[in-house]
Amino acid sequence: MSERGRRAGLALLPLAFLLLMSILPLLRLLQEGQGAVSADLFTDPYLQWRVLWSLLQAAASSVAALLIGLPVAWCLARYRFPGRSLSLRLLMLPFVMPTLVAAMGVLALFGPQGLLGVNLQDTPWLLLYGNLFFNLPLVIRAACEGLAQLPASRIAAARTLGATPWRVFWRVEWPAVRPWLLSALCLVFLYCFSGFGLALLLGGQRYATVEVEIYQLVSYELKLADAGALALLMLLVTGAIATLYAWLERRLAAPLKVDPVLPRRPQGMEWLQLAAALAMLLLFAGLPLLAVLWRALQALAVSGFSLLHDEEVLLALGNSARFSAMAVLLAALLGWLHALAARGSLWLRALAFLPFVVSPVCVAFGLLLLYPQWSASLPLLLASYALLAYPFVARSLAGALDSLPRHWPQAARSLGASPLRVFARVEWPLLRPAFRRGLAFAAATALGEFAVTLFLSRPEWLTLTTLIYQRLGRPGADNAASAMLLACLLMLLALLAFLIIEWPSAAERPLRKES
Repeated sequence: MSERGRRAGLALLPLAFLLLMSILPLLRLLQEGQGAVSADLFTDPYLQWRVLWSLLQAAASSVAALLIGLPVAWCLARYRFPGRSLSLRLLMLPFVMPTLVAAMGVLALFGPQGLLGVNLQDTPWLLLYGNLFFNLPLVIRAACEGLAQLPASRIAAARTLGATPWRVFWRVEWPAVRPWLLSALCLVFLYCFSGFGLALLLGGQRYATVEVEIYQLVSYELKLADAGALALLMLLVTGAIATLYAWLERRLAAPLKVDPVLPRRPQGMEWLQLAAALAMLLLFAGLPLLAVLWRALQALAVSGFSLLHDEEVLLALGNSARFSAMAVLLAALLGWLHALAARGSLWLRALAFLPFVVSPVCVAFGLLLLYPQWSASLPLLLASYALLAYPFVARSLAGALDSLPRHWPQAARSLGASPLRVFARVEWPLLRPAFRRGLAFAAATALGEFAVTLFLSRPEWLTLTTLIYQRLGRPGADNAASAMLLACLLMLLALLAFLIIEWPSAAERPLRKES
C-alpha cells in the first residue's frame, strides 16, 4: 500500500468522528441560526449588552494578561533563583484545573464571606479575575518560549553598543517575543469569549456572557431559534480569531535553534523585581487553588467526611471516573490515528484543532439539534467527552512524531528488526512521554467537563461537576461546605493529571539541571 493510501486509511476513523460530532452539528447550528436572524433579535438592548460584554471582558482580559504576564515572563526567563524550575513547571497547573474549581476558588477569595474580606460578587471584576487565573500562565509561558528563541549574541551586541536595558528590551527582545505573544493573546481572547463555566458562576445576572445566554435560552426558555442565531454569531467571531491564531502558529511552527540567553542571579534591586513577579503569579494563579484547599479543610474540621458519605456523591464520583476512563480510551485511539495520518499533511493537522476553537456550548447545542433522538444517550455523551479530549493526544503525538529521528527506525530495519519490534524498541520509548502528556490533558478535560454535561446528561449520570453546581444552587451551609469539598476532590484529581504531565521520568531526571 502506498504512503498516501495508508494515510487515508488511518484518517478515516478520526475524520468520520469529526464529521459526525463537530462539522455536521455546526452546520445544523448554522442552519438554525440563519433562519432566525432578524432585526428584532439583535436590537434588543438586553442581548446587545450580552454581546458587548462578551467582547469587552475578553478584550480586557487579554490586555490585562499582556500587561501583567510580560514582565513576569521576563523575570522568569532572565533571572536564576531557587525554585525557578518548579515555578516554570507550576505554570501548567491552571491549564488542567476544571473551570468549576477555579470558580469556587475565586468565590472563596472574593465572594460573600471571602477570605480576603472583599466582596466582588455582582461586579465585573470577579469574572475578569477568573479569566486571568486560566489565561495569565498561557501568556507567561508563550513569552518565556519567545524569549528563549532570542540569540544571546544579539543581546550582547546591543549592550556592547551602549544600549540601556530598556532600549535592549524595546529594540531587540520585544520584536522577538511579539509573535509569540500575539499567538497567545488570540487563544486568551478565544477562551474568554467562548468560556462557559466561569461566566455562569462568576458573571451573575448582569455580567453573564453570550455562552450563558445560549444555555439559558435552550434549557429554560426553549427558544432554539434565538439560541441558534446567537451561536452563529459566536462561531463567526471564534472562527475569525482561530484563523488568525492558525496563521500565527504556522509562522512559529519551526523555531530556530539558537543559543539562548542564560538566566543570571539577580543583583540589588532586581531581587525586588523578581519578588514582585512571583507575587503577581501567586496572586492570580495560586491563590484560588489555595483558597479551595483552605475552605475544604475548614469544612472537614467542622463536619468531617460525613458530608461526602451519601449516595449522590458516590454516584457522581463513580460516574466521573467511569465516563472519563471510557472517554480517554476513545480519545487515545482517535488521537493515535489522527497523529499518524497527519504526518506531512498540514490540513489534517489543522483539523485536530477544530474542537479547541468551537465552544462546548455550541457543540452540545448542535448535537441536540442534529441528533434529538440520541440527546439522552450515554454513547453521545461519551463521544462528546472524547471530541473535546482527543485533540490533546493528537497534537502531542504529532509533535513527537515530527521530532522522531528518521534514521533510527531505518537502521533497526536494516538490522532485520520486524516493524513491531522497531516500534516497541525504537519508536515507542521516544513517543511515550508525548503520549502520556496527551492522555493526562485528555483525562483532565474529561474530568472537568461541565457545559456538555449540562446539555446532554441525565439525572442518573450525575458527575462531580454537575453535583458541585447543584450543591451551589441549594441553600444551607452544609451544601456550600459539601460543594467546596467536592471541588477540592476534583482539584486533587486534576492535580494528579498535572503530575503525570510535568513529573520527569526516570530517564529524564539525571539529564535535568536545577536552575
